[in-house]
Amino acid sequence: MTDTLSTKRTAELRHELRTPVNHILGYSELLAEDVEAGSSQAESLAAIGVAAREVLRLINALLPPTGTTRPDALQSLFAQLRAPQARILMATGSLLNDAPNPDFAADVQKIAKAAQQLLSAPIAGDRTHPAEPPSVRPLARAAATPGGTPAVTAQKGRILVVDDVEENRAVLARRLAREGYTVENAGGGEEALRLVASGSFDLVLLDVMMPDLDGFAVLERIKADPATRSLPVIMISALDDLASVVRCIEHGAEDYLAKPFDQVLLRARIGASLEKKRWHDREADYLRQVTHVIDAAGAVEKGTYAAGALGAITSRDDELGRLARVFDSMAAGVRARESKLREQLLQLRTDITLATNEYSATPAARDTDTDALAPGARLAGRYEIRDVIGRGGMGVVYRAHDRELLEEVAIKTIRRDLLSDDPVLDEQLKSEIRLARRISHRNVVRTHDLGEADGITFVTMEYVQGLTVRELLDTRGRLGVSSTLALARQFTEALAVAHDAGVIHRDVKPENALVDADGVLKVMDFGIARFAAATSSRTQSGMIVGTPAYMAPEQLVDEEVDARADLYALGVVLYECLTGTPPFEANSVVSLIAKVLSTEPIPPSERHEDVPPAVSALVMRLLAKTPDGRPVSAHKLLELLAELG
Repeated sequence: MTDTLSTKRTAELRHELRTPVNHILGYSELLAEDVEAGSSQAESLAAIGVAAREVLRLINALLPPTGTTRPDALQSLFAQLRAPQARILMATGSLLNDAPNPDFAADVQKIAKAAQQLLSAPIAGDRTHPAEPPSVRPLARAAATPGGTPAVTAQKGRILVVDDVEENRAVLARRLAREGYTVENAGGGEEALRLVASGSFDLVLLDVMMPDLDGFAVLERIKADPATRSLPVIMISALDDLASVVRCIEHGAEDYLAKPFDQVLLRARIGASLEKKRWHDREADYLRQVTHVIDAAGAVEKGTYAAGALGAITSRDDELGRLARVFDSMAAGVRARESKLREQLLQLRTDITLATNEYSATPAARDTDTDALAPGARLAGRYEIRDVIGRGGMGVVYRAHDRELLEEVAIKTIRRDLLSDDPVLDEQLKSEIRLARRISHRNVVRTHDLGEADGITFVTMEYVQGLTVRELLDTRGRLGVSSTLALARQFTEALAVAHDAGVIHRDVKPENALVDADGVLKVMDFGIARFAAATSSRTQSGMIVGTPAYMAPEQLVDEEVDARADLYALGVVLYECLTGTPPFEANSVVSLIAKVLSTEPIPPSERHEDVPPAVSALVMRLLAKTPDGRPVSAHKLLELLAELG
């Protein structure tokens, strides 16, 4: 041979030599899975693999994928291929002599035939013909080697092979079956579309040139149908021009392989396409399941969620499964807590109804305070006084009619002895009212404005028709655990929003909390107590502003207080609700303060057996002598209350 091989012929020869190498490697690897490790068969198959890889290395080195090939390089290649070819044929001879069954022997014969093709190409120069492959001895049917495993252990995917040439379909189907795929065949485009529409395939291997309906048309129709759009398609065709490849890719083909194709490359591209399909299917399934979780969240909001409704999603072993399990558990917990809260609120409403009836039946005390505004009087020309609804350390509280806004309001007058001509105090009161106005919550009485008229300083507030917790306790004596917890949660919600706004109440007590007929609690007088404390030194020496029975130890000794002082006071209120009396009582303020500072109260559960130990323990924690012994915040207290159920 004297002529240099052209680029085209070099590429053709490269393919002709690589194809049998792929056959050798493919069959030897399949057989290696069926034999016992360390056996003579395993050693022979390993030797075949080593020799085949040596052949592949020589082909890749001496036959470039592009460019021409010199005659001397070609002669060198064929000369170097003889040694590994001989080792392959020798190994196949050993395997045939020890073949366990006809199927094993048939595959070995295919390896030998492929090895023979290494030197049977028409462009082989003056080389001698290779030896004939070893003959196959007649064998009776035999079982597989003991301990061996079948070549196909699991189905990896369902593939549709579409080709109008039967031989092409058969060869491709055999290869795919050996890789573990389930294969169906279609002899034309129309048949392929019928199978795709009726079957559940993971991949389509689609020929381009077919007489009834070509591959381009089949591809376009598969991708146009929403039901099959996600089905990956790999085009396999003898057409390898760029225009055909681009056309297929533009119309949604996953890949394009030109015949004759490399078996290893085919395996890799099929695997990649199927993996992408699996990812797509998992993503689609994931999104469907996420939609179910979102729907479940909506059901929780509507109160229609049933525990276990997420079913199969909770069994997933991934983040979504864990989320679904947590969600289902939380939803069940929320539903249980809501049920418990409804029971508690129902009991509270019952107590309120009974207390209201008793309170209404008690003759009203005649107002003898000469400083009190009479019903019908007008304040600031705008507020028409209806009646007195409360009294406190700061002044008198009235129900009044706002003639401008045409609504009921509450008006709290500030005692004259707490005020002076000092502009600093006046500004401080305004500052505290501004802070109080920042608090907006259903459990807080809304502060409207600060005013002054006819020598009277007053604060206007939201009017709430109901009983104070003091009035509730005065009529009921003590409350049940359910009613107390219903009040505790609402009181803590109010404190949490106030503390977040930077406002500490400083005078939490039963008189400063109203409960309406629906059981909704509203805390009053935010922003007033700090002003009262600031004025105490200008009024009476040694005067304690606030109610000592509800004041934290650090507040009684005039130390700096924080939000935990309000939590202590709430603990006193809850103690009184559960037992009917405050934790500390005495005949004098001095004795009372001494008890607050140095005496441990009797736990509520020891005073009344119906108080659960956990509830009693939480109240005692709120009554800790030092702030560090109490919950760190109102938000933490809400968590602790939720744990009580």
